[in-house]
Amino acid sequence: MKPESLLIPFRTSSPSLPRLPQGYALICVPELTSADLNPLLIACGELPRTETIWQRVLERSAWHLGVHNADGQWVGFIRATTDQALNANLWDLLTDPAETLREEVLQSLVHTALSRLRREVGGCSISLAAPPEALAALRSAGFVIDPGGIRAMGLKLAEDRS
Repeated sequence: MKPESLLIPFRTSSPSLPRLPQGYALICVPELTSADLNPLLIACGELPRTETIWQRVLERSAWHLGVHNADGQWVGFIRATTDQALNANLWDLLTDPAETLREEVLQSLVHTALSRLRREVGGCSISLAAPPEALAALRSAGFVIDPGGIRAMGLKLAEDRS
């Protein structure tokens, strides 16, 4: 097998940027609070996080992206962490299930996040945990799902609510 056949496609090609409809905006590093993000988490079936946890999460991320609709409501979110050398992780890929243009929001978030990681840390391996509805957007961006059968593992820690 030739070494070039092992390359992950999103590192060698860049699909065109998906367009968001008029009135929607993808914002890089938006000022977000738990009041902005928790409704999105809850809509996606996740537990809300405290303001302290959200503040810590956003401060420790390299960057984050948000999408708001024409009404100014946040309908999409993703954040990235990286060691700036070998690894990058995408976290909290969220899109409002009630959003009629959910697929476009997902594609825009995924494409923009992968493009930014490609520019900033091109040699890193990228991992993320994604909901099933994001798989089509990830594949269209050239992301390889479980390459070579490799699967990521994760541990979800319960938040101390005392």
